[in-house]
Amino acid sequence: MEALKDKLESSFLVFENELNGEGEGPIHTRRREAFERFVKSGFPTKRDEEWKYTNLKPVLKPDFRVFVNDENTVDFSSIKRFFLNDVDTYKLVFIDGYYSSWLSETTHQGFDICTFSNMLTKYKDVAEQYFGKALPENEAMASVNTAFAREGAFIRIKRNVTVDKPVEIIFITTDHGVATLAQPRNLVVVEENAEITILERHQSLSEQPVLTNTATEIFALRDSRLNYYKIQNDAKTASLIDSTAVRQYRGSNVTMGTYSFGNKFIRNNLNFFLEEEHTESHMDGITVIDEGQTVDHHTLADHKVPNCYSDELYKGIYDENAHGVFNGKVMVHPHAQKTNAFQQNNNILLTDKASIDTKPQLEIFADDVQCSHGCTIGQLDEEAMFYLRSRGIPEKEAKALLLYAFANDGLRNVKIPALRKKLNRQIAKKLNVNLDFEL
Repeated sequence: MEALKDKLESSFLVFENELNGEGEGPIHTRRREAFERFVKSGFPTKRDEEWKYTNLKPVLKPDFRVFVNDENTVDFSSIKRFFLNDVDTYKLVFIDGYYSSWLSETTHQGFDICTFSNMLTKYKDVAEQYFGKALPENEAMASVNTAFAREGAFIRIKRNVTVDKPVEIIFITTDHGVATLAQPRNLVVVEENAEITILERHQSLSEQPVLTNTATEIFALRDSRLNYYKIQNDAKTASLIDSTAVRQYRGSNVTMGTYSFGNKFIRNNLNFFLEEEHTESHMDGITVIDEGQTVDHHTLADHKVPNCYSDELYKGIYDENAHGVFNGKVMVHPHAQKTNAFQQNNNILLTDKASIDTKPQLEIFADDVQCSHGCTIGQLDEEAMFYLRSRGIPEKEAKALLLYAFANDGLRNVKIPALRKKLNRQIAKKLNVNLDFEL
C-alpha cells in the first residue's frame, strides 16, 4: 500500500506539471486539496470502522501503472455484448481512459451528453459549481479520484426535459501487459422537472490485474427524476471501488440499482444526501457471487430535512467461499420530522465457507418518524425444496428456481424491460441453470 501511495504522490506531481495554466484554477485547487487529504489519511485499513470487514491490502498489492498512454483499439464486435442491444441508447464509451468517439453517440440538442474533459473546457461555470461538491471528504479513495479527475461522463439535463432514450456509460480497460489503475470521473446534473435513465458498467479485457477507482457526483434538482443502474459483472482479475454521491433537492426522485455478479473485489460507497423536503430515494442491490469473490456495499441515506422518504433493499447469494459485506446507515437529523426510512438486507449462504458481515444502522435524532431496518442470513427453505422436488422438478433446477425468486425483488425498480431481461439472464447464468421464463 505504501508503494502505491508513493507512486501516486510522484504521479500527481507529473499530472500537475502537464496542466500548464490550468494548474492555478479553482478546479485544480479542489484536486490539490483532495490529494492533500489523501496523503494525510493514507489508504483505508481494517482499523478504520468503515473498512473493518474488508482488507484492501491484496487489492492494492500489484504494481499498478497510474497513467495509460498507449491506447489500444477495440472493435465494436468485441464489446457488443456489454451494450443493451435491443434498445436504442445514447452511448459514452471510454477505452483505457480515453473517449472513443466512433463507438459513442452523444448530443447537445436540448441536453448535454458528453465527456468530463469537454465540461472542463466548455462549461467551466458548471464545473466550478458542481465538481467536488457532492462526495464526502472523508472517503480516501474518492479523494484520490478527485485528485486525478480528467475524463469520464458529463451529463446535464436541462429543466423540463425528458431524455428520449437511456444513456449507457461504458469504461473498457484493455491489456497492456501490466497491472492498470483506472480512475473515471462522472458528473450528472438533472435540472428542475427533468428526467433521465442511465446505465453504467466497467469491463476489463485484460488478463492482468485491473483496479478501477471510479467516482460519480449526482445532483438531482427540484422535481427531477433519475433512474441509475450499475451492472458489475467484470473479469475475476478486475477490482472495482465505486464512490457515488447523490444530492437531492425538493421533490426529486432518484433510484439507484446496483447489480454485482463478477469481479474479484467490489466496494460500493453509495451516499444519498436529502437536502430539501419531499425527496424520494430508492436503493436496490442484488449480489450473486462465488469462489474468491468479495462484494462490500456501504450505503448512507442522510435525512437532513422533514418529509422525506428512503427505501433500501439489498439481496445477496453467496456460494463457495464468497464474502459479502453490507453496512447500511440511515441518519435522521433532529429537524427531520415526518421521515419515512426503510432498509432491508437479506442473504443466503449456500456453503459453510461462504460468509456475510451485515450491519444495518439507524441513527435517529427526531421523534416523529417511521423508520425500520432488518437483515436475514440463512439457507434455502427445505420445505420449499421438498415441494418443488415432489412436483417432479430436478434438484438443481429447484434450487436455482428458489434462489431466482429470492433475488428477483431486487429488480423491482428496473424500468427498462430489456435491462430487466438481461439481468434475469445473468442471475440464471450465475446460478448455473437455464430457466425458460421470467418472474
